[in-house]
Amino acid sequence: MRPGFPVARDSKDYFAGGQRIGLGEIPGREEVRTMSTNSLWPTHEKSEEQHRREICTAGKWMYDRGFIVACEGNISVRLDENRVLTTPTCMNKGMLEPQDLVITNLEGRQLAGERKFSSEIAMHLLFYRMRPDVNAICHAHPPTATGFAAAGRSLNQALLPEVIIGLGQIPLVRYATPGTPELSDAIEPFVPHYDALLLANHGAVTCGPDLLTAFFRMETIEHFAKIVLSAELAGGPVLLSSREVAKLMAARARYFVTPPPGGGAELPETKDTGESSGAHVSLTRNELDALIDEAVRKDRARR
Repeated sequence: MRPGFPVARDSKDYFAGGQRIGLGEIPGREEVRTMSTNSLWPTHEKSEEQHRREICTAGKWMYDRGFIVACEGNISVRLDENRVLTTPTCMNKGMLEPQDLVITNLEGRQLAGERKFSSEIAMHLLFYRMRPDVNAICHAHPPTATGFAAAGRSLNQALLPEVIIGLGQIPLVRYATPGTPELSDAIEPFVPHYDALLLANHGAVTCGPDLLTAFFRMETIEHFAKIVLSAELAGGPVLLSSREVAKLMAARARYFVTPPPGGGAELPETKDTGESSGAHVSLTRNELDALIDEAVRKDRARR
C-alpha cells in the first residue's frame, strides 16, 4: 500500500512530511519526539495552535505540488462541535502564517480572525454538518484531476487496488458557481457516501478524520488521474473485474479503512460493466454482499 494512505493503525510507522514516525512517537505514546513544523500528525487530537501550524503546512504542500496557484483553494479543520478553523480568502495558501487563519461557527458566522473567510466555506460546513466523522477538508485544483472534471469525466474506473480500497471511486459533481448555495446543493447528495469528489469545471474536494488523511486523499486523486491519463495514452486502461473489486472492498477492514457512513456509494466501473459489447452489468445490494462474503471466505481459507 502507498505510505500513509490509508493509514493502518497497527502499522509500525506513519509518514508525515516525508518523515517516518514510529508509533511510539505519536502524541499520547511514550518517547514522544518533537516533529518539525513542516509535518502533520496522523490524528485530530491537537491544540488550536497545532491545527493552525498544520493548516499552513498543508497549504504549502498543496502549493508546492501544484495543486493550487495564486489564491486558489481552501483548507479547514473542525476545532470542536461548534467551531471550524479555516484559511482566509484572497491569500496564497502556500504562504500563510498561523495568525492569518479564521474561525467560524457551523452556520458560517465569523468568530475570530482579522481576515475574511472564503465564500466556499459553505461547502466545508456542509460536510461538517452531515458527517460527524469528518474533521478536516481540503479543496484544490490539481491540474490533471481538474482536467478530467473540466472534460465532464469522473474518476470511476476500477484500475488501482489502493484507490478502490481507499476511496472506491471519485464521482463527478455537476457544475455550480463556486461560493454560492448552488454548489452546496450540488454536492449534498454525494457527501454522505464519498470522501473525495471532482467538481465539474472547478476542482476537487476531499475530507477525512484528520488533515493528513484529507491531504493524502487529494494527493491520491491527482496521482490516480495521472495514471488514468497515462493508461489511455498507452493504449487504454484494462479494468479489474467486479469479483476483483468485491475482494478489494472486503479487504478494507484489514487496512483499517472505514467507508463513509451513507452506504450508498456506487462501485467503480469494472471490466464487466465496460465491455465493448455495451452490456451493462449491475449488482443488487444482496448480490454485492454475497460476492463480498465469498471473497472473505476464500481469503480466510487461504490463511
